Formats: sequence, structure tokens, C-alpha cells
Amino acid sequence: MAMAKLTIDGTDSATLTTDGHEVDLPVITGSEGEVGVNISKVRAQTGTITLDVGFGNTGSCQSDITFIDGEQGILRYRGYSIEDLCEHSSFIEVSYLLIHGNLPTAKELQQFEYDLKHHSLLHEDMKKFFENYPRKAHPMSVLSSMVTTLSTFYPESTEADQIDLNIIRLMAKLDTLTAFSYRKSVGQPYVYPQNHLSFTANFLNMMFALPTEPYQVSPTLERAMDLLLILHADHEQNCSTSTVRMVGSSGANLFASISSGISALSGPLHGGANQAVINMLQMIVDDGGDYEKYMAKAKDKSDPFRLMGFGHRVYKNFDPRARIIKKAADDVLDELGIEDPLLDVAKHLERIALEDEYFVARRLYPNVDFYSGILYRAMGIPTNMFTVMFAMGRLPGWIAQWKEMRSDPATKIFRPRQIYTGPTYRAYTPIENR
Repeated sequence: MAMAKLTIDGTDSATLTTDGHEVDLPVITGSEGEVGVNISKVRAQTGTITLDVGFGNTGSCQSDITFIDGEQGILRYRGYSIEDLCEHSSFIEVSYLLIHGNLPTAKELQQFEYDLKHHSLLHEDMKKFFENYPRKAHPMSVLSSMVTTLSTFYPESTEADQIDLNIIRLMAKLDTLTAFSYRKSVGQPYVYPQNHLSFTANFLNMMFALPTEPYQVSPTLERAMDLLLILHADHEQNCSTSTVRMVGSSGANLFASISSGISALSGPLHGGANQAVINMLQMIVDDGGDYEKYMAKAKDKSDPFRLMGFGHRVYKNFDPRARIIKKAADDVLDELGIEDPLLDVAKHLERIALEDEYFVARRLYPNVDFYSGILYRAMGIPTNMFTVMFAMGRLPGWIAQWKEMRSDPATKIFRPRQIYTGPTYRAYTPIENR
């Protein structure tokens, strides 16, 4: 069996030794001290490739957008902590930051908000697509399809000003598409955007307004929704973000690339985590509400039951987003005074997980998916819309990643390799001899 040895020589170089052949590899150090070995020329120089199933240890790009330190529970957008942004900023301001690289001036923010409001209407012909989807069509599938459809209404161009205009169009119209997808699913008439409302209030109005009476947007719900969108705005090179970059690397336009990200997010292992939380809570309630029984099952290694919404693949200490959204969830539940057996069970599970030594020692804290599912339910958003809400929040991050990928001269069309494990050469046998 061939053997290989990697030696990092100081801070700027590494040596890979395979079958006595040495290859010098550059070492890349990020602004926060992250170290990566550039292996892009290994195959050309040695004839071998690296194998990293799921790309869990592979850096696909260098990026200026989001920094995560899972051990310390740190999340920053463009250098700004998620805590500061949630306390002082708005989703629109954070979107500008992600897309353009810096916080906007007052004039820039005013123009950005104006542009989003005045591009939020959909072409009337797009309503015909909604009308022909089955009523039971999942809103996530509808959203992905409709985003792709936008590319047929707006010209594809490599000109910077046209790309910027399409970014505005997509940002402005996605919440309209989201709300229309929901109204279609419940058989209610569409509610058009209102330019006098804030971005978040306008979305809530399009979702829940009735033809017979005006919808009063609660400031608490509006702020909670804004926080949810900020907390989901970007999260480094996750499955859907990497999908946006991969599709975009082929030269695909903005709408097609973002649509692919929506499709990736629709998977239950990615965007469906908060929906899984609600399903788990419903299962416990249907079984009599004995939450202690299920906490005991979670501790039993021989039991297949797993707590949804606890712990995180990236955050090994705590999810910084969870601390922020917990406060918003408490505020919303207090204001609405909701009596919901699922929410009661959720509070009990949270209390035990924060106090029980088993969960504390294993750092199984409630994560952002646990609280976001509870919050969406309290706000009246149905379970099948949870992932769509995630997509709406993640949009500015996807756009920023797509822009960065397009402007990076080092970008090549993504083309992962593989280790073939199938049959070796086999002679073809005519069908009459099989």
C-alpha cells in the first residue's frame, strides 16, 4: 500500500512525501489564524489525489465574508460580531454589509431600502405560474422554480451595473415570491407589496393580511422576524452556499445559482432542522407529553431516539445565534400569550438540557434551529414554510458568496475528483449469451 506523509515546515510551506517523492505545498494562513495546505497541484505532480468524503476538511475557496470559530462560539459577518449586528442593525443593513463588504452610510442605506421597495412587485405574468402549481405543492419547490423563472424575465449580463440591478431585483422579489407561495398553499388571494412598510413588516403583511381588514404588524413580531433573518444571513461554506458557488463557477447566472442553493437547502439534513424540532415536539405531545421519558431515551446509547435542535456540528461550545433568538422567542410568547402544548414541552426540554449534567458535559445546548422552530410556530408560520423562511434569510449571504466567487481570478469551474471502486475492465457479452 502506498504511504504518504505531510510535514508542515513553519508557517508558509509544507512537504508531502509519497512513495519517496516529495512535493512542496504552500501553506495559506487566514486573517484569524486558520491554516490550510494548498493541495491544488498534488495530482499534477504526483498522480494522486486527496480523498475527503463530504469535504469536511477541504477548503474550497478563500473568502472575506463570514468567520466562524466553533470552539469559542464566534460568528462574524465581515468582521462584525453577530451579537453587535443583532443589537444595533437591521436585516437590510446586514444584507448591504454582506453584499457590498461594508456597512452603508445613511445615504447608501436609504437608497438601498428605496431600491428594494420599488422592485418588489412581480411581473403579472408570473402569477400564471403560481396558478398552475398544485395547491399542495411544497412552497420550497415553488420558490426554487420561481427564482429560476426570474431569469426569463430579466436579461443575463456580465455588466456590473446589470448584475447589481438583478441583485436588487432578487432581494426585493424573494419575499414577495415567498409570501405568494404561502398564499397559494392555503388558497388565499395574493397580497401585494406595500412600499410604506419596512422590509420585514411588508413581508408579514403579505403573509397574513386579510382582504376584509388591515393587518396590524406587531413591533415585537417585526423585530423577531428581523432577527431571524439576520441570524440566518450567512454561515460560511455550508451545503447550500457551496452549491451556489459550484453552480456559479460554471458561469450560470445569479437566478440559476440561487435557485440551486434553495434546492440544496430544502433537504431535511440542512434547512429542515427546525421543522424536525417541531415534528419531535409533536411526537412527544402525541405520546402523552412525557418529556422526561424522551430525555432519558436521549441519554440511552442503545435507543435510536435523538433530540432535534440540540448541539451543532460546527459549534462545540454554544451556538451564539441561539442565545439571541431565545430572548426574541420569550418576548413573542409573552406578548402573544399563546397556550400551546408543543411550546410547553419545548420549555421543559430546554430547562433540562441547560441544567442536566449529561447534556451540559456533552455541550448539547439548544441551538438556533430549536428556537427558530418554536418562534415561527408562535408567529403563525406553518411548518412547511420554515425552510422557505430560512432561504429568505440566507439570500444575502448566497448573493455575497456568488459575487465573491465571480470576482475571484483564482476561481475555476468546480470539478471534484473521485476514487473509482467499481469493476475493472469487463468484456462486453452479447445479449443472447447472457
